[in-house]
Amino acid sequence: MQSRRGPLKSAVPSNVVSPVRRCSRTACGRPAVATLTYVYADSTAVLGPLATYAEPHCYDLCAEHSERLTAPRGWEVVRLLDGSAPARPTGDDLEALANAVREAARPQQRAAEAGGGGGRTADPMEVARRGHLRVLRSPDN
Repeated sequence: MQSRRGPLKSAVPSNVVSPVRRCSRTACGRPAVATLTYVYADSTAVLGPLATYAEPHCYDLCAEHSERLTAPRGWEVVRLLDGSAPARPTGDDLEALANAVREAARPQQRAAEAGGGGGRTADPMEVARRGHLRVLRSPDN
């Protein structure tokens, strides 16, 4: 006996099932980027990178909801860093960058302060210069 509807399609598009995990918050359909777990014994909410598998007692959150997460009064929120995400620059990184820029600008300042001196460089060890490379005189001479 043959169906009047015709043959069934093998791949029916559906908006109900998606291979991408979605935010657990009601009416939020954004993709999940973090997983929230409650540790009731320690009164702690742990927010970390998206778990490999969806667990029954864990909640997947989108970026917006994970940033705005608050815990109940008396609870602590522990945010675990995602090792795959690029790290934000710290004060030490910015200071190191500023020091590198100052150091790179220093030879040009010395040459300007020396007043040109007929083509001689400010550093007595420097013989010639090409771009950022310098030819230095041997200490024996």
